[in-house]
Amino acid sequence: MNPTEQRLCLGPAEYVDSDHSAIRKHAVKLTAGLGRDAERAKVLYEAVRDSVRYDPYVDYTDLESFRASSVLAAGRGYCVGKAALYAALCRAAGIPARIGLSDVRNHLATPRLLKAVGTDLFSYHGYVEVHLGGRWLKATPTFNASLCARLGVEPLDFDGTGDALFQPFDGEGRSFMDYVVNHGTFFDVPAKFLMGEMARLYPALCRPGGYRGQSMEEEAGESAPAS
Repeated sequence: MNPTEQRLCLGPAEYVDSDHSAIRKHAVKLTAGLGRDAERAKVLYEAVRDSVRYDPYVDYTDLESFRASSVLAAGRGYCVGKAALYAALCRAAGIPARIGLSDVRNHLATPRLLKAVGTDLFSYHGYVEVHLGGRWLKATPTFNASLCARLGVEPLDFDGTGDALFQPFDGEGRSFMDYVVNHGTFFDVPAKFLMGEMARLYPALCRPGGYRGQSMEEEAGESAPAS
């Protein structure tokens, strides 16, 4: 990584707002007493994964759904918002991080989510690349552990030494997630672009105020995952 890229991936951005006071305080609190970058990246990852509930029914017409500090304050967010938060916390802790976007095929989405989206192909899934040990590692802090338990899949762990991408199979060997298209990495969340794309691809999901009803965990607890 060249010096310019390092400065970019350590600096604050509009949506990866690592200079926000709440982000900085949270990063300091979570990493207090930890020395190694890999150890701090692991702790920050687990905090975002499990302390911020995955919610695919956020308001995609509101730019705050894409902003790290707003996701932290809300305690819930969808994949891109959670990725923004993890990247912001890493940068606040001195670990270079950037946003990645891919299309994924979700074989275990709930029936209500599939109905809202209209397909099992979820475009512009957000993840994070963190620079550790001289290389970029992919980390996906999307699904909190309690939701994973309801979906019948082990939580995705990240130890700072290898990639943590969605599990291809659940606990019973069924297909879980497939990565279909990689859209590359970004210094900041391209929020206005994503807002437009979400409205174009998933109009039923993109309602002001969010798609009302049960949470993802409530849905997963009441019905068997779609196969």
